[in-house]
Amino acid sequence: MNFDEARALFPLLERVAYLNAGTFGPLARPTADAIAGQLRHDLEHGRSGKPYIDDMAAARTALRGLVAGLLAAAPDRVSLTNSTTDGCNIVLAGLGLRPEDEIVTTDAEHFGLAGPVFASGATVRVARVRDLGPEETLEAIVAEVTPRTRLLAVSHVLWTTGIRLDVHALKERTRLPVLVDGAQSVGAVPVEVGALDYYTVSGQKWLCGPDSTGALYVADVEGLRVARPSYFAQESFEPGGRYVPRPGAQRFDPGWLPPGSLKGLATAIALAPAWCFERVREIAARCREALAERVEVITPPDQAGLVTFRPEDDAEAVTAQLLAQRVVVRNLPGTPWVRASCGWWTNDEDVERLACAL
Repeated sequence: MNFDEARALFPLLERVAYLNAGTFGPLARPTADAIAGQLRHDLEHGRSGKPYIDDMAAARTALRGLVAGLLAAAPDRVSLTNSTTDGCNIVLAGLGLRPEDEIVTTDAEHFGLAGPVFASGATVRVARVRDLGPEETLEAIVAEVTPRTRLLAVSHVLWTTGIRLDVHALKERTRLPVLVDGAQSVGAVPVEVGALDYYTVSGQKWLCGPDSTGALYVADVEGLRVARPSYFAQESFEPGGRYVPRPGAQRFDPGWLPPGSLKGLATAIALAPAWCFERVREIAARCREALAERVEVITPPDQAGLVTFRPEDDAEAVTAQLLAQRVVVRNLPGTPWVRASCGWWTNDEDVERLACAL
């Protein structure tokens, strides 16, 4: 599949320069067809009976394997969730941290990670990294580590500045458990979980899947308590007795995911071409260069798919003006910045439309 064929999968791109996969990726026609096809089946045949349940279970198994492939991980270490936030909450609740325990995080985290961290009951140490480069960010995080640190909770790609953090170096240097928010990385850059402990996945962003889909990788399944068991957590259960958790990370699955969403995300993952990561690197670099001629670019070179910049006028107003010109980006609340997301489907014209509109 060449670039033009791949881009043609997304009807939205015929009308707008869509540069906001960091919030929601564009939906491809085959993805929407998979979701709609399941809904039609449910409408005509209902949502019960053994064939329906068997089909749902098969869809869960297939999707678990696809997500594992994205992470270079084993399928039995992958839990299917509703979001990266869901994954973060599963980990933080399961660790059972106390006030004498410390979590190190940064001041550039999305609330999807920061919320569960601050609600964990642990003491939180915050590395101030918003104005730092990649290497300085790594050093600032390491500097916050103390003998009481029990977890590092960071993003692989910061949703604000677009900086890609070397999470493997962080793990190697500290030898501490690491929870990685992968909302802005999976689907935008190659990911190998390697020695990392926990890694969350967003289905609706760079993977261009349905909303309310995601995943969580857990390296040591037995080392994390099931704090929020759902029906899918049990291998067996006797009323009035103890339940036996399912093997592997399935025990952390937080609940039902609609079969249409399962099949839609599986379809979306399969659509990504072999050259997707190379294309993201190329188009993000072009976007950065084009914007640098007009505005201050915040994101350093050679990061991921996000390119953050500071417009001359109010960021929220600029974002609204761009939308009126059919250029979709987002302003970052609490900052004077605007963020463009460059995906493998983004073409040069999209970048030029953004730059010229500024």
